[in-house]
Amino acid sequence: MNAICVRWAVTLGLALTLSVLAICSPAEAAGQAASAPPKLGRGINILGYDGIWEGGRNAPFRLDNLTAIRRAGFSHVRINFFGFKFMDSENALDEIVLRRLDAVIEEVLARNLIPILDEHDTHICQRDVSECAGKLKAFWTQIAARYAGKYPRLVFEVLNEPGGQMTSAAWNALLNECLGIIRATNPRRPVIAAVLNVDEMPVEDLVLPPDDRNIIVTFHYYAPIRFTHQGAPWSPTFSQIGPLDWGTPEDEQKARADFDKIRSWSEREKRPIYLGEFGVYEAAPAEARTRYLSFVARSAERLGWAWAYWQFDHDFAAFDSARQSWKPEILRALIPAER
Repeated sequence: MNAICVRWAVTLGLALTLSVLAICSPAEAAGQAASAPPKLGRGINILGYDGIWEGGRNAPFRLDNLTAIRRAGFSHVRINFFGFKFMDSENALDEIVLRRLDAVIEEVLARNLIPILDEHDTHICQRDVSECAGKLKAFWTQIAARYAGKYPRLVFEVLNEPGGQMTSAAWNALLNECLGIIRATNPRRPVIAAVLNVDEMPVEDLVLPPDDRNIIVTFHYYAPIRFTHQGAPWSPTFSQIGPLDWGTPEDEQKARADFDKIRSWSEREKRPIYLGEFGVYEAAPAEARTRYLSFVARSAERLGWAWAYWQFDHDFAAFDSARQSWKPEILRALIPAER
């Protein structure tokens, strides 16, 4: 829930990667020989707040749900992994938890889905840059070494929604350190990373290495936050808001203008775009909610962007875990039936 809370002050975030020259093994070279990032297509966020990492089963996510995700028409999942809480005092990751992560990745791949491993400790990194830096570098040192030469379809995402106490300069410095760590053992791995998440969407501040084309640029979209988070019970402010509608010509024009800023930058820099999160809390009026989701998803697709809905279960859910079935109005908005 804390990770949702920190989104209130954030509407957008972008991503980059950096290539570092390195010597790799023949196995790695063969496994990561792609010269451009994969086409991610339609996706959904999973496992951020699930008991699987502590050894739970069906808590509430079931690994069989990956089959439902694939059959519904999704082509990737974004695994929201809070790695920091599984570190010891020396920032070493728990091997038992890492084996569970291995198993999740393998189950995703077995369903012919692309897995994105997203380090999701936003709350720590927005609050304490120094603590975040030590843990984030330790995380990617271990993860990059573990998966070097393995799972070539696996995509790394350096950090979810950096911001808060981080300045652009501080984040860019930390980001480049992490990317250097990753590239030392995974020189061709597709990597996603975020520009500082602030309402101004300072995409122009990004400075990307021109010779690294294994780069996917991502942003998250929850604007206008009063609409998408209306009725959220964890917020004294948003819990009192609603019902609010969405879908006037002015509403759509504002979203188009936000997307156009990203499109212009993307075309100029020749970088692919990934809309890594968007969603509307379930307290919103049903028709307005589905109208918004459909508009955002179709707009992204018209621009050639991959996207991932927030999220599979818990709040903002597209899937009813108790009934083990999709919420039909949400699924139709995200993936309309083929005619």
